[in-house]
Amino acid sequence: MAKTDGGKAAAQADVAKGAEGAGEGRDWSTTLFLPQTDFPMRAGLPENEPKLLARWHEMGLYDRLRETSKGRDQFVLHDGPPYANGNIHIGHALNKILKDLVVRSQQMLGRDSNYVPGWDCHGLPIEWKIEQEYREKGQKKDDVPILELIATCRAFAQKWVDAQREEFKRLGVVGDWDNPYLTMAPAAEAVIARELMKFVENGLLYRGSKPVMWSVAEKTSLAEAEIEYHDYQSDMIWVKFPVHSGGDLAGASVVIWTTTPWTIPGNRAISFSSRIAYGLYEVTGAPENNWAKAGDKFVLADNLAADVFKTAKVESFARLADVPASILKSVDTRHPLHALGYDFTVPLLDGDHVTDDTGTGFVHTAPGHGADDYKIWISNQKALRDRGIVTDIPLTVDADGILTSQAPGFTGKRVLKENGDKGDANDAVIAALVEAGALIGRGRLKHQYPHSWRSKKPIIYRNTPQWFIAMDKPIAGAGLTLRQEAIKAIGETEWVPATGQNRITGMIEAKPDWVLSRQRAWGVPIPIFVKELGEGACEILRDDAVNARIIAAIAERGISAWHEPGAAEHFLGNAYSADEWKKVDDICDVWFDSASTHAFVLEDPKAFPGLAGIKRASDGGNDTVMYLEGSDQHRGWFHSSLLESCGTRGRAPYDVVLTHGFILDEKGEDKMSKSKGNVLSPQAVMKTHGADILRLWVASADTTNDIRFGEGIVKASGEAYRKIRNTLRWMLGALAHYDRGSDEIARAELPELERLMLHRLSELDGEIRTAYATYDYRKVISVLSQFMNTDLSSFYFDIRKDTLYCEARSSAKRKAALTVIDQIFGCVTCWLAPILSFTAEEAWLWRLDAWASGSESVHLHQFPAVPAAWRDEVIADKWEMFRTVRRVVTGAIEVERAAKRMGSSLEAAPVVYVADRVLFDVIADIDLAEACIVSAAKLVAGAPPSTAFTLPDIPGVGVVVKPAEGRKCARSWRITQDVGSDPTYPDLSARDAAAVRERDAQQGH
Repeated sequence: MAKTDGGKAAAQADVAKGAEGAGEGRDWSTTLFLPQTDFPMRAGLPENEPKLLARWHEMGLYDRLRETSKGRDQFVLHDGPPYANGNIHIGHALNKILKDLVVRSQQMLGRDSNYVPGWDCHGLPIEWKIEQEYREKGQKKDDVPILELIATCRAFAQKWVDAQREEFKRLGVVGDWDNPYLTMAPAAEAVIARELMKFVENGLLYRGSKPVMWSVAEKTSLAEAEIEYHDYQSDMIWVKFPVHSGGDLAGASVVIWTTTPWTIPGNRAISFSSRIAYGLYEVTGAPENNWAKAGDKFVLADNLAADVFKTAKVESFARLADVPASILKSVDTRHPLHALGYDFTVPLLDGDHVTDDTGTGFVHTAPGHGADDYKIWISNQKALRDRGIVTDIPLTVDADGILTSQAPGFTGKRVLKENGDKGDANDAVIAALVEAGALIGRGRLKHQYPHSWRSKKPIIYRNTPQWFIAMDKPIAGAGLTLRQEAIKAIGETEWVPATGQNRITGMIEAKPDWVLSRQRAWGVPIPIFVKELGEGACEILRDDAVNARIIAAIAERGISAWHEPGAAEHFLGNAYSADEWKKVDDICDVWFDSASTHAFVLEDPKAFPGLAGIKRASDGGNDTVMYLEGSDQHRGWFHSSLLESCGTRGRAPYDVVLTHGFILDEKGEDKMSKSKGNVLSPQAVMKTHGADILRLWVASADTTNDIRFGEGIVKASGEAYRKIRNTLRWMLGALAHYDRGSDEIARAELPELERLMLHRLSELDGEIRTAYATYDYRKVISVLSQFMNTDLSSFYFDIRKDTLYCEARSSAKRKAALTVIDQIFGCVTCWLAPILSFTAEEAWLWRLDAWASGSESVHLHQFPAVPAAWRDEVIADKWEMFRTVRRVVTGAIEVERAAKRMGSSLEAAPVVYVADRVLFDVIADIDLAEACIVSAAKLVAGAPPSTAFTLPDIPGVGVVVKPAEGRKCARSWRITQDVGSDPTYPDLSARDAAAVRERDAQQGH
């Protein structure tokens, strides 16, 4: 065999020269069929990938894909819109590459797999940025005309759409980049407005006064999806509420614990749980001047009493009696600040949300400052009214985080400053409680507290009139509530991984009514008119003609049409008075924008003709719509899209939902963030290594969990990439000597080793198709890497290099090997194409010699149709048994080489002993010398001698290595007895001499 491999073919130049006759002075390496290719060993991806992108653009690859796949079942990956406000980061790269793996692989699996990229353009982050720019110029946002503000926001968003589009394209993502969807496009804004009107029609949209998460910094309500949790230090207080009525508890106090002292003015009740054991306790010993004094009686949960008394610095206490739920239900207390004007009854209410894990077993209930508080207050409203208790919920804090006149004694005190720092409200309330003798303990607690994910500032719960979509009201004409429809749709959706189903189900089950309104300007308006009816009630105008004028205006001029002078009068027409019917100036939650994208991307064939005629299973078709985002979108885009579609269409907008994890640093300890200094940008990686390295990293990672990333991981991906590239390069070099038209050998005439490789292709075809169909790209890379490294480079190519390099051009055996390598190259290149999109394309074009001719792309092909007839389990079992024997031979030769008794394996002539007769008979007809890459070999039936080399896991097989007999062929380096048998070529074996003679004759020597 020639001393060469895919990376070291040039070493053959050192071969010995012939000395006599026709061989005298010849460089035998020039007579070998060594790999020949200009496909570079060094990829040069940063320089080469942009050229391929330009080629795809020039040939119109996206349009060609649509043309070639007309009539196939559609697979649509509907893009979860990234936000248009900055350069992409590595999380964007992970998401977009994973989407591209899905789209490309589904296309090659035989679907019409389309991807229309999109962007989320409205919302607070952009408006917040524009406000900052105004402030830097000494302007206030409120002084800027709203139409000017909207235009400025629109221009800002468009700038970043254009920037991100180029960055996403650089990753190799194929899609309709010339016609993306934008939520700020007037046609899209009109559809979003129309979708919202449907919630008026189905009776789910209403205005209510509820506690919502409120950003003081941004002066708007927030949705759960806009919240993240960070460490925060809160004030803790333990407050006693004197029992006002309650039989045997007269003279005692119910004690509550809270970490939001500023909400005490909003207290209207105390919640307890009938599942918790309570007792009446008396302080029997306390320090002088202590807040809790000897003789004080408190009602506490038994599991928490000791902790409370410790906090209150009580020296001793006694439990006097049980306090059953039947007594607590009849207890009323007095507000601890009644002297300041809080002179009303504070009842005790039985609530499921109360626990005895922390606190006192009683929950301070301020219905204007918490979801649980509001829920229990509303559920008891009728009973409380029957008792003469006023159930109005006070508005104790305004949009700026300042306590109002409905918080007597604290008006003007600030809960939070605009910069997120604490105001003076907590200290003022605590001081008043101390003055009233109502405090028994205080402290500080560092805990996870909700913050706005945009401003990173803490938020508050604030009671304020907002627009809501009801979760538990029956949908008009449907019979089910929105919550019921959504849970039903979840069960009809495929979740990848399957754990996503439980996660989103829990979130939908616990979701309060959807807070739809925002108090900002840059967004789709809530396009309705209302008539005020008094006491917070209102009537929504329902008029098809009015709605049509609104939609038409927005479709023509965008959301600016809602804010133009005279807009109200124009929309209302002559039928209604603008004095009576008021235009709502709140805008939609931006999550409603993105939730509605399916309505104008998947259902508007004029705007997106490539997506025309989608027929999902629920429509009686076979088309599939997938949503794919990070796992946080179970409470974000997956969540809002599900509710929007179920409320308007009675089904989910998707058939499959695939989620991925977040990016961690290389140690797996921290999420990547600029503040931690552990960010590695995709732009930097592509500039140095290329996009295919990022794509290989994504495909190789377990994306169902959080994914590690960093310089070391990039380098590891680069090493894995180089192995793949070198295998492709070697095959291209070998195939330079192959003409498919004249050299192809029929399968029936192929040697057994070649049929084994075809069998492996057939096996891999099933594995890879299944892996791609189930979105398991890690499995694809694992299977292909194992095949290319173990089956090809270390086995088949290693064995066949002698045949390929040294046999005559006319050799059927050589042609058979090239026939199979041609099949392997085609399959492997196509299988790699969705992942290594640039490299697969480059290799494909080199094989076709088509860089300059504009030949077709690998991406226009489907995965090869590997014939089932290629499967041959008998041959596979036989060669698998042989490979165990080969391991013993290789091990024995390595021992000889390590001891420097031997150099090349071609110097060996091993004697192989096989004790198992069945194994012996199975491998008896295999050419051991060729398959073990030695010059000669002998197979002996029987137990190996004690001097033989053996491996413990392969019993009954042993090898004695002997030196090969004969002379070394100057061309193939095999040691044989027939070297010199041809006097014309005295330094060559008979085989090599015949090959050179044929070559010389063809070249006219």
